[in-house]
Amino acid sequence: MNTLAYRFLRHLQLERGYSPRTLEAYESDLLTFTQFLQQDYLGQEKVSPQEVDAAAIRAFLSHLTRRKLSPASQSRALSALRSLFRFACREGLLDANPAAAVRTPKRPKKLPKDLRPGEIGALLDGAPEREGSLALRDQALLEILYATGLRVSELVGLDWCDLNLDERSLRVLGKGRKERIVPFGKTALEALTAWLDVWDEVRSKATANPSNSGEAIFLHHRGGRLSARSVRRILDRRTREVALGRGVHPHSLRHSFATHLLEAGADLRTIQELLGHSSLSTTQRYTHLELDRLLSVYRGAHPRAKREPD
Repeated sequence: MNTLAYRFLRHLQLERGYSPRTLEAYESDLLTFTQFLQQDYLGQEKVSPQEVDAAAIRAFLSHLTRRKLSPASQSRALSALRSLFRFACREGLLDANPAAAVRTPKRPKKLPKDLRPGEIGALLDGAPEREGSLALRDQALLEILYATGLRVSELVGLDWCDLNLDERSLRVLGKGRKERIVPFGKTALEALTAWLDVWDEVRSKATANPSNSGEAIFLHHRGGRLSARSVRRILDRRTREVALGRGVHPHSLRHSFATHLLEAGADLRTIQELLGHSSLSTTQRYTHLELDRLLSVYRGAHPRAKREPD
């Protein structure tokens, strides 16, 4: 196994061009696996690749669980083993990959932490340091993100023809090219209108290829369509400007949108439609999040909830 691991790592380095950091992670996982086989599973100094089967790999994952390694770390180790034995098959050392049939450990699904209404207010109402047309763009962008719960990819893909300013709604093409209509409020409309007033000015100064942006709502300073990465930078800048105290991911605004609707009494089916979830079970995660919050508030506030048992 040690010889095979060495050949495999050399292959990744010389032929695949893997980074030193990735190679180090692979080497650590493979060394841990080999030591497990030698010391715990087979109890012998030398282990050949032919002696490794799916049961050995499952036992290794159980070993990692007992060591309290996270599912993410276990998944990474299993991925390294799959690649190692795939390489062994290509080299003619094995007929089949013993790791192929082993299930990847399930990772707990976590929602990004949502912002409380006061934090949203600070983020959206805080006075930005910048002035001018791009400051108006940033304000409109943030208002729409929170007002509609759009994914960032959906936001940057919006064109002016997708908006109905009179009805305060927009048409968006979501995952699986499913179209949905999402309303937005008066504050978002005002921010969009202010940005629209200077949009032509920004567009006229375009140094980017006009065909790349079309009628895109959100433009960068060269007049082209804004990217998802740029949205993250805009949000990072605003977070610093208002001294929010913790990082905010664009997806946090989407989750805040859904959580605040649920807290205000909106039903799950409506939230599902607004978010563009194909399955109601995806939206139901918000009920667990809200229940956790309710329990936390109750246990922290109710006098008898904190009472120690006799």
